Amino acid sequence: MHVAVVDIGSNSTRLLVANVRDGTIAELDRRTAVTRLGEGVDASGRLGDTPQERVFATLEGYVEAIERHRCERCVAVMTSAVRDAANGDEFAAAVRERFGLDARTLTGGEEARLTYLGASAGRDDDVARLVIDIGGGSTELVTGVRDRVQFHVSTQAGVVRHTERHLASDPPRPEELEALAADVRGVLESAVPALEYNWPRAAIAVAGTATTCAAIDLELDPYDPAQVEGHVISLERLGGLLSRLSSVPLAERRRIPGLHPDRAPTIVAGVVILALVLRHFGLDATEVSERDILWGAALDGVAG
Repeated sequence: MHVAVVDIGSNSTRLLVANVRDGTIAELDRRTAVTRLGEGVDASGRLGDTPQERVFATLEGYVEAIERHRCERCVAVMTSAVRDAANGDEFAAAVRERFGLDARTLTGGEEARLTYLGASAGRDDDVARLVIDIGGGSTELVTGVRDRVQFHVSTQAGVVRHTERHLASDPPRPEELEALAADVRGVLESAVPALEYNWPRAAIAVAGTATTCAAIDLELDPYDPAQVEGHVISLERLGGLLSRLSSVPLAERRRIPGLHPDRAPTIVAGVVILALVLRHFGLDATEVSERDILWGAALDGVAG
């Protein structure tokens, strides 16, 4: 069965078209556009007109691809920015009416479960894992073994949210980075019970921050998902990436191999969040995966 899943997040709008059969996924089309729907939501509490129009323009192209592949089921999942915005329901209704997608605003728990389902797909060992999904407005943390979730939480730490809160200078000043880190530590300490800290023995990081870190680490130009999948990046290496990324102005950051120019404004906050999550759980490295909420939604049958 051909299934289309659109993930409308706070920072990006992504498409997966896949043939789903007997619990396996064969990707037919996959696209990403940085649309920053969550821009300004932390301060105003509303989705702005310009960010919404960026998403709508992206969906126009996605719908053409969905129709071309004759998808039988089509869903749009919406996360932190839409959950948090006073006009989120209006936006979701517009997505349904204008583009014919089954648009659903996920709770934090639903988002975490689907992310874990996608990230753990095809793994048959008994290693306790932490799945990390850093988004524009929130970060989902999920622990489990195989396909069984033990703990999950949706935290209010995100690359758009925390860039807007703390990183006003170009390049960011040390005190701004320290304030950002202190904010994220506070979020993690309040969101994650102490008994969960040392339970996972390994981590899988998904979504744009993690895959971008892998691409920079591998100096990929152009981006190659096959090389990103399964790449392991250490805390030490993340520290080196943070030093490099935060020490140069945005214009220079945009030219770094492996870093898509549209992700340059928020990648510093993303690296800070990823490193702090690993430290919080006592882990010294993470595997990076392309398999995330898009896979989880397709496998779960959300599109039905």
